[in-house]
Amino acid sequence: MLTFLDKIPYAILGAAAIFMLLAPFHPTPHVLEKILLLKNGTLSRPIDIFDLVFHLIPATLFIIKACRDFKK
Repeated sequence: MLTFLDKIPYAILGAAAIFMLLAPFHPTPHVLEKILLLKNGTLSRPIDIFDLVFHLIPATLFIIKACRDFKK
């Protein structure tokens, strides 16, 4: 099911994860902003939830790929 992850090199997936975690670079990254909203209990707008999930997708795929390779 997740065999497509085996075809993606770590360098590309890692670069995408770092870029998406830090974007936009100014004034503050969206992920940090959304995690603060989540911590404060004010993450309720659907667009904010989508934005958090969207920015975390590459990092999540990177972690899944690393776990799959570690189990081999």
